[in-house]
Amino acid sequence: MDTSSTNPETTQTLSVLVENKPGVLVRVAALFARRGYNIASLAVGPTEHPEVSRITVVVDVAEHPLEQITKQLNKLVNVLKIVQLEDRQAVQRELILVKVRTDNSTRTSVLEIVQMFRAKVVDASPDAVTIEATGVDDKIQAMLSMLEPFGIREIVKSGAVAIARGGRSITDRAFLS
Repeated sequence: MDTSSTNPETTQTLSVLVENKPGVLVRVAALFARRGYNIASLAVGPTEHPEVSRITVVVDVAEHPLEQITKQLNKLVNVLKIVQLEDRQAVQRELILVKVRTDNSTRTSVLEIVQMFRAKVVDASPDAVTIEATGVDDKIQAMLSMLEPFGIREIVKSGAVAIARGGRSITDRAFLS
């Protein structure tokens, strides 16, 4: 089962701080589209500052250099800051909800896989369980491959979210000025 995992060798994660205003996400996404970049993952949410949102975007850089898109992003009026997050210097996670067929003969095996991946069951019915898991893409893909023989009925994945390691914050007031 291909669930559109990304190749870490051809993708790059950007953390983009933007003003929390209507239309900003559309302008940022349109910029990627106009320049021919494929967005592999996109997650947007508020920060600890109500006037600022963070866009975490994983972009395929196999065909286009990243430098060009960051220069274009910096020109957008609502963009406050862009940080390229390197794999080893950031914590990155995704959330997945997956609904798996179960019955009396398979439920125990599915629950063992859930435990092995430190996931949890968030809903159960006589013919299925819904599992919630967080982690890096490799972990999620490994869990899905083990659940596939039981019958995956539905998958919902969030976009990746990432944060730099260490004490320094991208949203420190000193960095926003």
